[in-house]
Amino acid sequence: MGRGPSIEARKNAEDARRGKIFTKIIREISVAARAGGGDPAGNPRLRSAIDKGLAANMSKDVIERAIKKATGELEGVEYEEIRYEGYAPGGVAVIVDCLTDNRVRTVADVRHAFGKFGGNLGTEGSVAFMFRKLGVLSYAAGVDEEKVTEAAIEAGADDIVAYDDGAIDVLTAPEAFAGVKAAMEAAGLAPAIAEVTMRADNDIAVEGETAQQVAKLLHWLEDMDDVQSVHSNADLGDAAYA
Repeated sequence: MGRGPSIEARKNAEDARRGKIFTKIIREISVAARAGGGDPAGNPRLRSAIDKGLAANMSKDVIERAIKKATGELEGVEYEEIRYEGYAPGGVAVIVDCLTDNRVRTVADVRHAFGKFGGNLGTEGSVAFMFRKLGVLSYAAGVDEEKVTEAAIEAGADDIVAYDDGAIDVLTAPEAFAGVKAAMEAAGLAPAIAEVTMRADNDIAVEGETAQQVAKLLHWLEDMDDVQSVHSNADLGDAAYA
């Protein structure tokens, strides 16, 4: 009978994963607070970042400290928003959104990742035209489709997408995201995941070794501390879970 990793090893791995998630959320809180002020009531981006933090079991003290550092009440690091665009194997388009305190380090790391897995970093605007920015509220399979649809229309959502497995996405314009999310929650329909993100207009199906290389590249990028989010137009099939 085979043996898995020890309890201590599993705990260390979980702590490391959680630490990376916290790092990304704290950076997002910092940039949002610096850009739009420290009051989440008047700063939808900050409100969204705080919600992510609370959902990840981040303490209110940690969140408040990040906001105070960003608004100058405490000494903190200043982060810069940078977007990189490129192609993965198979002609898959990739957008990498970063928050960094060292642009030189970040671009070197992102370029290395693309090269390592057979892709190449492109110029600004080289793939962004294939994507659109929108708010997405995702509901897991088993949710009442009729109730979600009715509430989403009432809330002013742009579209409702029902999937074969029973999951549902409610789509909104970015500026309407906070209002639609609040209305859905008030209707007792809190989404499993809610975010403003980039979605491709059309996906590219990749298979076999190409799909595995694309999946490795995307996972590698997502694991980098400076990377906040990764978007692609890849339809990876089973390779997405490899």
